[in-house]
Amino acid sequence: MRAMDVMTSKVITVDENASVTTVAKLLAERGISAVPVVDSENRVIGMVSEGDLLHRAETGTERRQSWWLEMMASTNQLTGDYIKSHSGNVKDVMTRDVLSVTETTSVADIAILLETNRIKRVPVLRDGKLVGIVSRANLVRALAMTINEPTSSTEADDRTIRDNLLAELKAQRWAEVAPANITVKDGVVHLWSSYLSEQEKRALVVAAENIPGVRRVEDHMRPVPAYLLA
Repeated sequence: MRAMDVMTSKVITVDENASVTTVAKLLAERGISAVPVVDSENRVIGMVSEGDLLHRAETGTERRQSWWLEMMASTNQLTGDYIKSHSGNVKDVMTRDVLSVTETTSVADIAILLETNRIKRVPVLRDGKLVGIVSRANLVRALAMTINEPTSSTEADDRTIRDNLLAELKAQRWAEVAPANITVKDGVVHLWSSYLSEQEKRALVVAAENIPGVRRVEDHMRPVPAYLLA
C-alpha cells in the first residue's frame, strides 16, 4: 500500500501572506490541526500547526524565560521567538523545514517517518507540487498494522474491490468520497466518509454492497457537522 492509496486529496491550504488569525479560525472551524502553506505554483513552502500558534502575545502565552536563560540565549533565538509570538503574518510563524513524501512512498515508510520525527502528518508531492496529505488517522484507517505482510491473493482481491468501488463512486455525480475514506480487508468494505443525508449514506452502502467479492460493509460514517452547513 502506498501514499496514493491512503492520502487525503482535497487539502486545505493557505499562502504565506495569510494572517495568523485567519489560519487560527480555519483550524478551529475545520477541526484540523495543521495546514500547508503553498506558493502560486502549489509548491509547499511551509506548514502552520497548532504548535506554531501555541505561544502568542494575544493570549498571553508567549515564551517567557528567566533572566539567566535570556543572557545565555542568542540574539537570533530571542528575536525569532519574539517574531513568532507577535507577528500577524503566516510567513513569520510557519515551520519552513517540511518533510514530504511522494505518491509512491510506501505506507510503512510513512509510518516510520511520522513516528521518528514526532509529526502528525506529511504532505504528498508530485513533481514538487502538493497533491495530498497523509495523517496518522489515514494510516489507522488503512489498517497500517498489516503493511509489512507479504501480498496475498486475498489482499490482491481486496485491492480490486476497492478500485472497482472507487471507479463506481467516481462515475456518480452525488458521490464525493476521498479514496482515503475507503478501506477493504478480507472482502469487508469499511466506509469512513462524512455524509449530508441518510439517503446519501445509504447510497454509499448500496454501492459498496454491489461490488463483486464484497462480503460485508462496515459503516463508520458520520454526518457532516451542522456548523459547516450553516
